[in-house]
Amino acid sequence: MKLPVTRRDFVKQGALAAGAVLAAPALSISRAIAAEGDAAPLRAGLVGCGGRGTGAAEDFLKSGPNVKVVALADMFQDRLDGCRKYFAEAQVPGFEVTDDRCYTGFDAYRRLIDSDLDLVLLATPPGFRPLHIEAVIDAGKHVFAEKPVAVDAPGVRRVIRAGEKAKEKNLGFLAGTQYRHDVMFRAGVDRVHAGAIGDVLAGNAYYNTGTLWHRAREAGWSDMEWQLRNWYYFDWLSGDHIVEQHVHTIDVCNWVLKALPIRATAVGGRQVRTDPTYGNIYDHFAVDYEYPGGVHVTSMCRQIAGAEGHVGAYFAGTKGRAAIYSGEITGASPFKFEGDRPNMYVLEHKDFVESIRAGKPLNEARQVAESSLTAILGREAAYTGKAIAWDEMMSSDVDFTPPKFEFGALAVRPVRMPGVSMG
Repeated sequence: MKLPVTRRDFVKQGALAAGAVLAAPALSISRAIAAEGDAAPLRAGLVGCGGRGTGAAEDFLKSGPNVKVVALADMFQDRLDGCRKYFAEAQVPGFEVTDDRCYTGFDAYRRLIDSDLDLVLLATPPGFRPLHIEAVIDAGKHVFAEKPVAVDAPGVRRVIRAGEKAKEKNLGFLAGTQYRHDVMFRAGVDRVHAGAIGDVLAGNAYYNTGTLWHRAREAGWSDMEWQLRNWYYFDWLSGDHIVEQHVHTIDVCNWVLKALPIRATAVGGRQVRTDPTYGNIYDHFAVDYEYPGGVHVTSMCRQIAGAEGHVGAYFAGTKGRAAIYSGEITGASPFKFEGDRPNMYVLEHKDFVESIRAGKPLNEARQVAESSLTAILGREAAYTGKAIAWDEMMSSDVDFTPPKFEFGALAVRPVRMPGVSMG
């Protein structure tokens, strides 16, 4: 099966971090876009200027009329410069960033949020996301937050609270779970919900890929800079690949089943990426998620070169089967999607922009927070070798946040060992 396009395909660079530690003061609600009409200006700033952030900004700019990206923030100047260079060469309309609206460092996100914006696009490593989401909502601006939205349970709870505050302020919260906006996925899931395969009995979810980018440590880099520039390989930044990448397919499972797992039992390990330069994450997981009604979903993900790649989600019911990633249903009510399929990355931003301008902004905070926790649940079941219940995971106080955000020494936590590592 051909693997789905990711935002990395837009710009061949990995995303890097922008972060900080200070909470934000509440500011006024952003301009009332809906009152100005469908083509009213919508000004956005991007936090996190690597490949993922650059792709998200481009998707936003292609989503509708009179949308602009006017500010950039990133931890590192070279990443910010790379983003500006890309847009200068691509000549994408609406990219209007000037030198005085470029911010770097640990407080870059705060300075960007405090500028004249309607919306903030967040594409930093996931470990920073709860902090940044809270700051954007407190500042009275709409937010697009890439998935996942947290790497631990305390972060998930922060995002859920921020999502509720966004509702109170009538602010939008779009998540980077773009399959929920894809017309083929929606057609298939809608049919499952309408009973096309009967009662769902079981499912299988896959996100097996090859290896990803990796950067050798350069002379002069502190521990913190090395980890930020190789963020994928550290649990406090990425949450491990089951959380950072496989969350997409896990989110589809929660969506199809209209439920959250009761508990998870899992295995996983570090078979190929064993060198300390690959931080402390695993390279493979397999999880049994138990959902209400005795429905089990077997979920697996792997990042190993030379191994077979496959991404998909499949569900068996009393009347048929559904292959969500190929838009196909077999059995009593067969279906095969054959219509036009607009770019889902652009479509999610189009849906968001239109909802803001209609005065009824989308709020996807809880669904992406719960899917993030579902992935975290599977990770912790594998890390510990224990069956873990949803309620136990949701109430966990294990916080991956480092003691301080500054360049300098930062120890890497040991690789977790099932049966030994309990938290």
